[in-house]
Amino acid sequence: MVGRWKVDPAELAPRERAAAAKAVCFDLLAARPRTKDELRQALRRKGFDEETRETLLVKLDHAGLVDDAAFAELWVKSRHTHQGLARNALVAELKRKGVDGETAVEAAGEVDREAEEQRARELVRKKLGTMTTLDEQTVTRRLLGMLARKGYPQGLAYQVIRETLRDVGAESTLLDDAVSD
Repeated sequence: MVGRWKVDPAELAPRERAAAAKAVCFDLLAARPRTKDELRQALRRKGFDEETRETLLVKLDHAGLVDDAAFAELWVKSRHTHQGLARNALVAELKRKGVDGETAVEAAGEVDREAEEQRARELVRKKLGTMTTLDEQTVTRRLLGMLARKGYPQGLAYQVIRETLRDVGAESTLLDDAVSD
């Protein structure tokens, strides 16, 4: 199925097949930036052969329309700012999107320890506002779980939660023994 019509790309002439593949990629790129692998997978799902896929991806790359490094950089900024994801989670997401490991680590490296800690504090403060009726143990467990799901290292999570609880006047004795640094 290509586009809105149910056409097998194999039935198309080479020029028509290339134009249809290009249209699929342009439609996807119009919605948001994509990695080469995302476009490759979309073309595969639509039934395009490997030669058509790879030829088109090379052309898109040379034209500057597909750039995994630029995609990774934008993805990191967006997901760290809006979702509060830590470096570990960002690298994992980028790898799932087909960005090679080295490029993913380099892009996520733009989020330094200080920025990661600041974002973790913001997330904890925001979440604390919704847990005013819960006991400290439940609050601590939920905050640790939230930060873990977002990829924050355990030591950083303990530190941020302990300090934030102290700042709001909670005892936070639960984490004093757990943190050894």
